Amino acid sequence: MSGQSRRPSKPYRRPKKDPVRILAFEALRAVDERDAYANLVLPPMLRKARENEDFDGRDAALATELVYGTLRRQGTYDAIIARCVDRPLREVDPPVLDVLSLGAHQLLGTRIPTHAAVSATVELARVVLGDGRAKFVNAVLRKIAADDMNGWLERVAPEYDDDPEEHLGIVHAHPRWVVSALWDALGGGRAGMEDLLEADNERPEVTLVARPGRSTTEELIEAVVQESALPGRWSPYAVRLAEGGEPGALDAVREGRAGVQDEGSQLVAAALANAPVEGADRLWLDGCAGPGGKAALLGALAAQRGARLLASEKQPHRARLVARSLAGNPGPYEVVAADGTRPPWRPGSFDRVLMDVPCTGLGALRRRPEARWRRRPEDLDGFAPLQRELLRQALLSVRVGGVVGYATCSPHPAETRAVVEDVLKGRAGADVTAEWIDARPLIPGVPALGDGPDVQLWPHLHGTDAMYLALLRRTA
Repeated sequence: MSGQSRRPSKPYRRPKKDPVRILAFEALRAVDERDAYANLVLPPMLRKARENEDFDGRDAALATELVYGTLRRQGTYDAIIARCVDRPLREVDPPVLDVLSLGAHQLLGTRIPTHAAVSATVELARVVLGDGRAKFVNAVLRKIAADDMNGWLERVAPEYDDDPEEHLGIVHAHPRWVVSALWDALGGGRAGMEDLLEADNERPEVTLVARPGRSTTEELIEAVVQESALPGRWSPYAVRLAEGGEPGALDAVREGRAGVQDEGSQLVAAALANAPVEGADRLWLDGCAGPGGKAALLGALAAQRGARLLASEKQPHRARLVARSLAGNPGPYEVVAADGTRPPWRPGSFDRVLMDVPCTGLGALRRRPEARWRRRPEDLDGFAPLQRELLRQALLSVRVGGVVGYATCSPHPAETRAVVEDVLKGRAGADVTAEWIDARPLIPGVPALGDGPDVQLWPHLHGTDAMYLALLRRTA
C-alpha cells in the first residue's frame, strides 16, 4: 500500500467576485447593522457602482430586486431557513443569514435558474464569509432548492383555519401583530386582507408631483423618454412612471419645480388646501414638515392664493431638507427648526395647519419593507403621547374658524381616529374645541374612502400609501 500513489488534490480556485450580489449583501448588512433604510442606502451605492463601466442598468435592477425582495420576504425566508439548519436562527451569524436569505430569494422569489442561484450565492459566501462557511451555505441552499415557494409554504405555515393571522403572516411575509393591526383597520374578510398584504409586497410605482405654478404634469410627461409616463390616478398634480426610471435625471426634479411624492401625500395636502375656512386665509403652517414633500406642495398652493407658509421641523438636518424642497417657491415662506409640542409662535396664528405626525409607518411598507420587521407593538405606546400633543398644539395654533389636518402614514387605529377622538374629547388635555369636517368631498373622484368624516387610503384599493387624514375646524 505504501507504494500506491496519492490522488493529487485540486488546486485552490479563487472565488469569483460578483459585483451585483456583493452590493446587495453590503446593502443588507447596512440595514441590519446600522438600522439603515434600504431606500436611503441603496441609491448612492448604485450610483457609485454605475461609475464602473462593467455595472449597467440591468445590474442595478437586479441588485435592487435582490435587496428589496429579500427584505420584503425576510420573515418567510427565516421560517424556511429555520427548517434547513440544525440550530436556532438566533445562533446563525447575521452575515451568514443575510447570504442565506439572498440565496433563498433567488431560489424562491425570482426566475433565476436553480443551479445559477445556488452557485452564485455560494461564490458570494466564499468572498464575504470564507470557504468554511460557504460549505454550510451550500448545504442549506441545496435543501431549500428541493422545493418551490408553494411547497415550502405548505410546510412552514399553519392552516388558515387553525391560525389565520399566523398563516397570513408567513404566507405574505408580515409579522403577526402587523397582520392583526391591519385587519382591525381594514375590517372585512380574508379576501381584502390578502389583497392588502399582497399590495404591501409589490414594488410601488415612482410617482412625481408637479408643483403648481412651477411645473405641470404635461411638462413632466413630455420630459420622460420612455413611453411610460402616465397621469396620476387621483391627484391633478401627479405623474406615474410605470417603468421606474430615474426621476433625478429630469430638469424639473433637479430644479425643485417637481419632486417624487406618493399620490396619497399629494391628496392629503390638496384636501387641506381645499377645505373651507371661515374668514381670512393668509397664513398656513406645516407643523411636522420634514423632509419637505408636503411643505413644497402646500407652499406652491399657498402662493397661488397669496398666502404665506411657515414650515416647522424639529430636527435641524431635516429642516434643511425642507428648505431645499421649498427653494425657489414663488410665494413667501419661512422654514424654522422648532418643536411642534412647544411651538414658538403665538396661539391662534394660522388659518390652516397640517400636522403629519411621526408614526410607525405601517402605511408605507411597500417603500420601506424592512420597517415591518423593525417595528414592535410597544412602539405604538411610544408614539401615542407625541401624536396627541402635536394634534393638540395644532388646534391651539389655528384660529377659530381655521382648519387643521391631522395626517399619518399608518392605518393603525391607535394612530388614527383614536388620537383624534381623544383630543376632541379632552382626554389628551386639549383646551380648545373643534368639529369634524367631512374630508371625502375634498378628495374628489377617489372611491372607497370609508364612512367618513375622516379618510383612509389603501395600497390595494388606491395604489397609494395607506395615508390617513382627519380635517377639523376650530370652533372655540
